[in-house]
Amino acid sequence: MNLILLGAPGAGKGTQAELLVKKLSIPAISTGNMLREAIANGTDLGKKAKEYMDEGNLVPDDLILGIVAERVSRPDCARGFILDGVPRTLAQAEALEDRGVKIDHVISIEVDDSEIERRMTGRRVCAKCGASYHVSANPPKVEGVCDDCGGELTIRKDDAPETVRKRLQVYHSTTEVLKDFYGKLGRLCIVNGSQSIEDANRDILKAIEAQV
Repeated sequence: MNLILLGAPGAGKGTQAELLVKKLSIPAISTGNMLREAIANGTDLGKKAKEYMDEGNLVPDDLILGIVAERVSRPDCARGFILDGVPRTLAQAEALEDRGVKIDHVISIEVDDSEIERRMTGRRVCAKCGASYHVSANPPKVEGVCDDCGGELTIRKDDAPETVRKRLQVYHSTTEVLKDFYGKLGRLCIVNGSQSIEDANRDILKAIEAQV
């Protein structure tokens, strides 16, 4: 079973992907995590991607699709996979089809922009150990200080309010056309991402079963 999770940055795609991995026993392929790893390792791909991500722009299709094509060809994807963060554009979706990457279900996790901005601008990351927090949903015991190592909590550049708003603009102008594309193919399911994590996951599983 090959799945795609659609949704704006901060809609909860990564969280739902983790739950689906456990329940469906297939790997999640997050291009965001792959790109951040490449940036941390200082690879050529990472250096190129960083320029785009720091400005809140999408990474070019050729870089993204190269990563995806290599990843889904690995043995652990033989029974299926979950794509998180790709495709983001109609061109990417069409390229996946042309490359023979079969997609069974496309889940669009819907969350209002105001809620997305609240979620993302409230995120904090420890500069020392990388632990993640949220000022309201998962606050540290002491404001600005990591519970685990005592390091300073910082705001990632792509979580800054102006960058979040720009990312949402980019999402709406490019990615939402994918709903029309996959809707016409009969593979699209809409799920409310503003409800609890458990309820959203339940709705995703129901939608997948209904389409089988």
